[in-house]
Amino acid sequence: MPALRDKQAARPLVADGDHGFAAALLEHLIVPTFVIGADSRVLVWNNACARLTAVPAEEVVGTSDHWRAFYAERRPCLADLLLQRRFAEIPQLYADGGACGLSDFGASGETWCPMPLLGRRLYLAIDAGPIYDASGELVAVVQMLRDITTQKLAQTDLEALAACDGLTGLANRRSFDAKFAEETKRACRDQLPLSLLMVDVDFFKLYNDTNGHQMGDQCLRAIAQAIAATLKRETDFCARYGGEEFAVVMPDTPLSGAMLIAELARVAIERLRIVHRASIVADHVTISVGGVVGLGRELDCERLLAAADSALYRAKACGRNRSVVAKLNADPQPRLARPPGRLRVGSAPLLQG
Repeated sequence: MPALRDKQAARPLVADGDHGFAAALLEHLIVPTFVIGADSRVLVWNNACARLTAVPAEEVVGTSDHWRAFYAERRPCLADLLLQRRFAEIPQLYADGGACGLSDFGASGETWCPMPLLGRRLYLAIDAGPIYDASGELVAVVQMLRDITTQKLAQTDLEALAACDGLTGLANRRSFDAKFAEETKRACRDQLPLSLLMVDVDFFKLYNDTNGHQMGDQCLRAIAQAIAATLKRETDFCARYGGEEFAVVMPDTPLSGAMLIAELARVAIERLRIVHRASIVADHVTISVGGVVGLGRELDCERLLAAADSALYRAKACGRNRSVVAKLNADPQPRLARPPGRLRVGSAPLLQG
């Protein structure tokens, strides 16, 4: 920023007498380009810019309405911010895009633009540079545009694939680790409860050995969909943790909410009635769920994972096909938490640590 502010003393971009040639050159550039003067009115709106925006030059040259080509509501373009020296607003207005910044040559940024007259939004890479007169006065700003929508969408698709488990369609372990760390930090900062459930398919190796891996994959997909369907909030997050294990992260969820979701997930899998003749606990596929609820400024991912694993171990030790959810640092011995009228399917109780 300081370098750009000091640029006022730089030599002029276009020498006197060359303005007509420069204007003609800009008009015929294949790169969409427009120029605004010191009064913020459009001086040049080249043919490529007209094609990109569906706004002809005669509708915008001589006006300050160039923003209408890009946005539904009035907001400054990058050239306006540069002209008015509103450098501090650039990172905020271009926060949804890639890297933005300032240099000795101007400003750059990327953003999604609604393009209301074109009728579809575009992801544009934008560069804006100052034009000075012989005395070093800023007299105009040129803005150049590149439509990189196709590249952005391809990048987004690749990022989604990189974060997705190929078998179940849930988030993968890498995505879980990042999201869990993020939510743990947020829970610490905002002093809100964070719930973590670990889910394990009971005797899944026996299911694979009996039915084959193809049937095993179908089983995991069905379980993943059923668990995900129990989550109703956008903030809740379900991932395939590895093998036949799944993980559920629920921000701002107290013990009662975690216990409810754990049981809903367990019941949902029972209701699938996927035949499992090799199971020791039922004639169909079941799951065990271990959960933990943490609250405090000293939360960390390792402690929460260890506590959830411990609860899952207790669920298995108690006979499987059940859920055990505990508060972090609570008494490790689970106790029955199913008052009269509480949810119950089959013989599996709802437990709490």
